[in-house]
Amino acid sequence: MTIADTFKQFLSNIAVDNGDTISLRYGEITAALNKKFRDTESKLANSLQVGSYGRWTAIKGISDLDMLYIMPAGKWETYKDGGQSRLLNDTKNAIKDRYPTTTVLVDRLIVRVLYRDFHIEVQPVFEQADGSFKYPDTYDGGSWKITKPREEIAAMKESNDQKNKNLRRLCKMARAWKNKHGLAMGGLLIDTLAYNFMKSTDEYDEKSYLYYDYMSRDFFQYLSERPDRDYFAALGSGQRVKVKKKFQKKAKKAYELALDAIAAAGSDTENEKWRKIYGRGFPAAVQATQKAAFASSSWRNTEEFIDDRFPIDIRNNIILDCEISQNGFRERFLREMLRLNLPLKTAKTLKFSVVDHDILGEFDLYWKVLNRGEEARRRDCIRGQIHGDRGSLSRTERTDFRGDHIVECYAVQNGVVVATDRIHVPIQGNQVNADAA
Repeated sequence: MTIADTFKQFLSNIAVDNGDTISLRYGEITAALNKKFRDTESKLANSLQVGSYGRWTAIKGISDLDMLYIMPAGKWETYKDGGQSRLLNDTKNAIKDRYPTTTVLVDRLIVRVLYRDFHIEVQPVFEQADGSFKYPDTYDGGSWKITKPREEIAAMKESNDQKNKNLRRLCKMARAWKNKHGLAMGGLLIDTLAYNFMKSTDEYDEKSYLYYDYMSRDFFQYLSERPDRDYFAALGSGQRVKVKKKFQKKAKKAYELALDAIAAAGSDTENEKWRKIYGRGFPAAVQATQKAAFASSSWRNTEEFIDDRFPIDIRNNIILDCEISQNGFRERFLREMLRLNLPLKTAKTLKFSVVDHDILGEFDLYWKVLNRGEEARRRDCIRGQIHGDRGSLSRTERTDFRGDHIVECYAVQNGVVVATDRIHVPIQGNQVNADAA
């Protein structure tokens, strides 16, 4: 396959694959609200798909969908004076009355409708003369705020047309990158930064898939050089888009990996290097697949992958650390040792724990311990199975033999991986090899 074929296949692999189900759910909610507020049964009128799905930049696994329901102008008098909470509750009740077995919750700004592997955030709004919308905010007694999603959608479409359809594809590839690396980065921020990048250059105005390796490289370099800010101005609307977590360091790493992948063009390792950036959605090389099958004849490849169990849509942060002890005495934390380049030696107990997260509500935690290297293969001890947490948000391992190893955790909420973190465990003379605590 050429590089153009590979990137084309990559984008096909990460395309939204449940569009019919999503459209059905949008239609059900729209019909329920039209019945309540207009006494009609239309599944299309008076609603607007917004967010990543509305801008056509969503990818497979999207779980956080957004919808505006445009209220009848005549209802403004009913809600304008302190009626923010009442409007959200009336919206919730209308959906709940129509679909009583569906979980429907009021949040500060929206009504959340929960399905098995995605949810829709419904925002009742009043349209303004300039095409913007007033929406209710129940915080601190209630207020009305303005949103301008039509301007964002229009800016995305216009720029995508001008850039030979490359903008939306870049936005989708960036989502695969942030999911692969557990980066809590909102969809509007991704689209805004990709939009700003494409406007900063004419290099890709007439190019396509054949140049997506270079476009990836240049985009990640652009991200790595962005100033450290709390927010950016959204494409089209100019409204503030919050930065949940600094992205520059991971973008710099992706840029360096892209340089390596480009340098490896035509080699057996080229695709694997791109997979380190974009994840399993990026096609594996045929030769690499054949070699892996041959090699596994002498050892069992027991590695499992979380995206075979759950869709991934990273939108929260979770942080792991590891307490290192020996004979019951604590020595150091692993991240500190890695920062100081201190070696991790034998006969240690490693306790991996979630030390911080910003996930609201309950979630399930899963762990993966992967042993890599020749010694792990020789001993037929790759591991890599995914196990559920036992309620402590921690996992204890013991060292055994040398090698390069990875410990990952995955936070799953409402059937979707919403946060993940990993720690690299370079062990000199030992290996992670024990049962969970």
